[in-house]
Amino acid sequence: MIIRPPRHWFLRLFAWHGSVLPSILFRLSLNLLMSLAAILSLPWYETLGVKLTLAPFSLLGVSIAIFLGFRNSVAYSRYIEARQLWGGLLIACRTLQSQVMAVCPGEAQRVTALLLAFCYSLKHQLRHSDPRPDLERLLGDDAEDILSRRAQTNMVQLRLSQWLAERRRTGELSDVVYAHMDTTLLQLSQVVGGCERIVSMPIPFAYGLLLHRTVYLFCSLLPFALVVDLHYMTLLVSGFISYTFLSLDTLAEELEMPFGYANNHLPMDAMCTNIEINLREMNNQTQLPDTPMPDKHFRLS
Repeated sequence: MIIRPPRHWFLRLFAWHGSVLPSILFRLSLNLLMSLAAILSLPWYETLGVKLTLAPFSLLGVSIAIFLGFRNSVAYSRYIEARQLWGGLLIACRTLQSQVMAVCPGEAQRVTALLLAFCYSLKHQLRHSDPRPDLERLLGDDAEDILSRRAQTNMVQLRLSQWLAERRRTGELSDVVYAHMDTTLLQLSQVVGGCERIVSMPIPFAYGLLLHRTVYLFCSLLPFALVVDLHYMTLLVSGFISYTFLSLDTLAEELEMPFGYANNHLPMDAMCTNIEINLREMNNQTQLPDTPMPDKHFRLS
């Protein structure tokens, strides 16, 4: 995620870090090459007696803009859902930790370790990274059994459920308290299910491919429709239109899967660290992780 301090609107026009421009620079240069080719071949092009008019490009451009807007809206909805799920995870962890500290204060450290293992395991599951360092740091020798499983996040949640059931069997929890804590554990399960739904069900490939091909075909042919009337201004006008369409297409690709490392993905490292700070501080621990801060390029991972 890009987190920039407030800046003057004019300086924002020249922002590089956080923009999608670095990602589309090569593709945009191809459009500029097509514009140069159209300008250089204009004398020969006019002798053919064939002229591309702006009318079909205007209709196609409006259609592409509508469908790109729809695709970006769907992708942004997935991003917002992911953000809400992780916000709900923070709330559920705080709630369960406070409940444990109220009724079983002696077990607070163990529950904290399991909750943090759950959060970090979910992060690694969604990013397809190695959870071993974090799980060994949090669970010690108990991490090996979880690391040997395929559904590691689910196994951590099972440990929490087993811990809660054991407290109920020993009579440490009343039926009402048990029901409330079990409801909080259900929220953790809903977070995992929601995140897995986003990861496993992308936007239909054929829909994105159609838009992708149409955008590139439109941007490649547009200079030949503009060059007759605009001549050297074709470079500027075609480049600006292509920048708009290519940026929207690239941004939708980033937001579709919001759990990675791209500029516009969720800062899951920072969110896990924030949860750890909250839970350890609730346990009155003084050795806390550093507050996550953006790097020199304003990225918070």
